[in-house]
Amino acid sequence: MMEPVRSLETADVQSQPAAPLSPSTYVPPPLRDAESYHVFISYSSTDYQWTHVLINQLESCGLQVCYHERDFTPGRTVLENMSDCIQESQKVLLVLSPEFMRSRWCLLEANMSLFRDCLERKPIVPVLLEPGVSVPLHLCHLTYLEANDLDFMNKLLKVLCTPNQQLQGSTVVPFQPPSIYNGKALQPLTAVNDDDLYKWESGQFSDMEVPDQLRLIIEDPEKYRKAVRMINSVSQNKVWLRPLWLRVLIYLTCIIGVLSLVAFCMYLTAEYTVFEKERKKPSVSMVVNIVVLFSGPVGLIIHISLWKKDDEKYILREMQKAIGQANIILFGEKVLMGCRSNSKLYLVYVSLDGCKREFADTFSEQVSAEDMFQRALMYFSSGYACCLAKRHFPFPQPSSTGHLEGGVCFCQYVSQQLSTECWE
Repeated sequence: MMEPVRSLETADVQSQPAAPLSPSTYVPPPLRDAESYHVFISYSSTDYQWTHVLINQLESCGLQVCYHERDFTPGRTVLENMSDCIQESQKVLLVLSPEFMRSRWCLLEANMSLFRDCLERKPIVPVLLEPGVSVPLHLCHLTYLEANDLDFMNKLLKVLCTPNQQLQGSTVVPFQPPSIYNGKALQPLTAVNDDDLYKWESGQFSDMEVPDQLRLIIEDPEKYRKAVRMINSVSQNKVWLRPLWLRVLIYLTCIIGVLSLVAFCMYLTAEYTVFEKERKKPSVSMVVNIVVLFSGPVGLIIHISLWKKDDEKYILREMQKAIGQANIILFGEKVLMGCRSNSKLYLVYVSLDGCKREFADTFSEQVSAEDMFQRALMYFSSGYACCLAKRHFPFPQPSSTGHLEGGVCFCQYVSQQLSTECWE
C-alpha cells in the first residue's frame, strides 16, 4: 500500500480543492521545446466535477494542463492520443478513485505512464481521491497526495512547479529507478478457447498482436509472436488421441470389449464343461485367444481409469517445456511466462542480467555458461515466473542476497530446486 506524505486531518473528499495560492507563490517551470503542458491529468469520467475544479485552479496559477476531453485529437486512437499527450507533458497526475480502478482504459493510461514515461524520468503524481482505494500494483511504491488534506493544493502546486531534475530527492514524488518494477506481476493472459477447453487439451493464445500489458515493454513484437506460437504448437504436436469424439469411440470400444469378454467367458465355461466330459485338453490357439481377449479389454480399462489424471499432468508438462523455450526468447525483454493450468499464462517483469552473469562466473567456458543458462530457463523459468506472480515460493527465503531486491532471484530459485531434486 502506498504511504501518505504524513498524518492528515480528514475533510469531505468530494468537496472542492482548497483555494489555490497566488500564482506568485509558485512559478511554473518553463516548457522545453518538446513540451506543451506542465501536467497530463488522467481521471475517470465519474470524477469529472472534482477534477475540473482542480484543473481550473491549476490553470489559474499559470500551469498548462492537458486532459483527454479537451486536448485529444479527434480521429486518432486513444493510445495514440495518450502517448502524444504524455510525451508532451512534464508530469503525469493520476486521480485515483474506485471508478478509476474499475475503468479499463484508465488503468491502461496508468500503465502507459509508468512503463513509458516513469522509465524516462517523468514524475508520477498520484492523488488519492478517497481513503482506502486499492491502487494498481505499479503505483504501490509511489508516495501519494490525499485530496482530503487541508494543505493538498499547496503540496500539489509545490510538486508541479518544481523542475523534474530537482524531484529526485523529493519526499512528495520521489524519483524511482526502473529497478522498482523488477519482479512485478503483469496482467495474465487467458486462452482464447478457455470456454471450450478440456483439461486434457492445451490452451490457445492469441498471437495477432502484443497485449496491452506487454506493448510498452516488448520492443520487438515478432519475439512475442514467436514465443506464443511455440506454446500454441503444443496443441498441434503433443495432443494426440485426445479429441472428445475419439475418446467416446474408445470408451464404446471398451464397453463392447468388456461385453465380448463376458460373452466369451460364458462360452468358455460351456466349452470347458464339454472338455471335462470328453477328457480333452484345450488347444494352444484357444489358450492364446483367451489371453488376448482377456488382457486387451482389462488393459484398456486400466489405462482409461488413469487417463484423465495422466493427461492433465502430461499437457501441463508439455506446456511448461514450451514456455521454457519461449522464455529463452523473452528474457532479453525482461519478461517471463509461467503456467499452472492449461488456460492461463502468468507474466512477470523481471531482469535476469545479474543471474546470467552469475552463470558466466560459475561456469568457466562461455559456451558452457550460455548453454547451462538456457537449460535453466528451459526447465525452471515457468515455475519461477509463477512463484513471482503469486508472491510465494515453496521454500524459505534464502539467507544470502540475490539479484532481485527484496525477493528470490532466478539463480537462487534454480539452486533451491536442484538441491531438492525438483525439476519444475
